[in-house]
Amino acid sequence: MATVDILICVCYCLLILCIGLFVSRTKKGEHKDTSDYFLAGRGLSWWVIGASIISSNISAEQFVGMSGSGFAIGLGIATYEWIAALGLVIVAKFFIPVFLKKKIYTMPQFLEERFDGRVKMVMAFFWLMVFIFINLTSILYLGALTMEKVMGVPMGICIIGLALFAGIYSVYGGLKAVALTDVIQVVCLIAGGLVTLYVALNLLGEGDGLLKGVSNLYTQAGDKFHLILHKSDPGYMDLPGISVIVGGLWVANLYYWGCNQYIIQRALAAKSVKEAQYGMLFAGFIKLFIPLLVVIPGIAAFALNAPLDKSDEAYPWLVSNLLPVGMKGIARYIESGDSNKHK
Repeated sequence: MATVDILICVCYCLLILCIGLFVSRTKKGEHKDTSDYFLAGRGLSWWVIGASIISSNISAEQFVGMSGSGFAIGLGIATYEWIAALGLVIVAKFFIPVFLKKKIYTMPQFLEERFDGRVKMVMAFFWLMVFIFINLTSILYLGALTMEKVMGVPMGICIIGLALFAGIYSVYGGLKAVALTDVIQVVCLIAGGLVTLYVALNLLGEGDGLLKGVSNLYTQAGDKFHLILHKSDPGYMDLPGISVIVGGLWVANLYYWGCNQYIIQRALAAKSVKEAQYGMLFAGFIKLFIPLLVVIPGIAAFALNAPLDKSDEAYPWLVSNLLPVGMKGIARYIESGDSNKHK
């Protein structure tokens, strides 16, 4: 990375940190309670909710992980994103009115009201372990992997830096700080993803424009554009055809968008049921376009014959080798992941 890339990255991180701390401040005479901390005083608008949900969802898992899946499997992995959009609609229609009527803070609390304290404790303990040892570890690892490949910083230092950066303002400021900084981050996530996609397709177009790039991409990697995989496909074990689309994927989707604390918490903080529903629908609309940002670049890396040791290096390779000076800093931050998503 050039010096200008590092400066852009540092400035962006400082901007997010300052905004997070600024919105977290306690005004003179103001007294904050648990509702202010965990639910932003139940005052979030639909556009903040939608942007925060997307920012919490698309991080290193998508930009690095799904680009790697695009490289290895192809567009079939995008079915997760498109089914998620429909899942958000279902959650907005049927789940959100119940949750807001109960005025709950957390999903374990809802289970306690619906069943008893034993169910609450089992879920709280189980998902706490999952978040600590699976979700957070994967996010920090994939983000650190990108920083190591692009910036040359040792992975251990990257992991510690990402954790500290996310924790400084999210732990101090609560949901309000996280949600408002998420709005900025989701704009940069989408913008950075579009730039990377443009550069990759333009290179594949060999100077003849984006349409030529798209045509060449399909010509060189046509087998990567199957949405439903055949049993003979090498990626079938990871994405088992139609069975996953009409089967178990729905269970995971409805849990993730409707019962996962760090996702549904944004909707629980809405001003009203309508604001929460509009926010979920807004997130669902954005979800329709996510494969353009995270899957197609991986397929493009395949078409460009990227010399990778493993598929998860596809997006870092694109950033390191294709983006011009000045863009790598922002793209590096984008790929590193929004580690505050589990705070």
